Amino acid sequence: MLTNATEMTKKARDGRYAVAQININNLEWTKAVLLTAEELKSPIILGVSGSAAKYMTGFSTVAAMVKAMDASLKISVPVALHLDHGSYEDALRCIDAGFTSIMFDGSHFCICENLEKTKELTKIAHDSGLSIEAEVGSIGGVEDGIVGMGEIADPEQCAQIAALGIDLLAAGIGNIHGVYPENWKGLDFEVLEKIHTAVGTVPLVLHGGSGILEYMIKKAIELGVSKINVNTECQLAFAAATRRYIEEGKDREKTGFDPRKLLVPGFEAIQAIVREKIQLFGSENRA
Repeated sequence: MLTNATEMTKKARDGRYAVAQININNLEWTKAVLLTAEELKSPIILGVSGSAAKYMTGFSTVAAMVKAMDASLKISVPVALHLDHGSYEDALRCIDAGFTSIMFDGSHFCICENLEKTKELTKIAHDSGLSIEAEVGSIGGVEDGIVGMGEIADPEQCAQIAALGIDLLAAGIGNIHGVYPENWKGLDFEVLEKIHTAVGTVPLVLHGGSGILEYMIKKAIELGVSKINVNTECQLAFAAATRRYIEEGKDREKTGFDPRKLLVPGFEAIQAIVREKIQLFGSENRA
């Protein structure tokens, strides 16, 4: 059931749980996420980066695939199709393509330009029935060619962005994309608490959810985080399961080379990660 992310994240905020955003990269990813969310009766957000959309031949192709799959699988739980770390131009393309939610990442601009572009896109998105996520500070690591230095968000700037009427706010609190290094200092909960106070009722987003310790996840949810993004763990699990299948020589057994068989272990590995995250975030049976 395709919808925007507004109501599902408001319910998560009020219910003290978080909705998982699982980034999708192809048909297998999408099917695995949708079926697992349906199994656990959990709302879900399908994240699509600009590069992933390009790989899948464009935002229109992605939207058509998700809509068709949602209908053919008879998915009854709320599903948002969301642009992840989008540019201004990609946000407009996603609105035209039929996405139900967008993220404009203006964190690499000065705050004035971030505010200006976010304000413009918020009106356009809301006029079209979409939810919109903004970002202040930056998430460490690299996402779609944008290098984030991991700047901690300024609570006052968060309040300025929130006042524009956005639906979700991603704020840098020491989180990073990719695999966390052993010397990672952890999330800055002092700053998160200040941001939570500054933005009022706006649901907060935690990017870089792969590998964050369970107690940190739960504390972040207590401090207003209502959406948590996961991508790297699914990619690592998919790669490991596929590697095992090939190293064990199963691709040489009868029709084991058939991609519909070769990709099953990776598909099931994604499902296991999604199941784990839904249960950890507390969104099971919240649809």
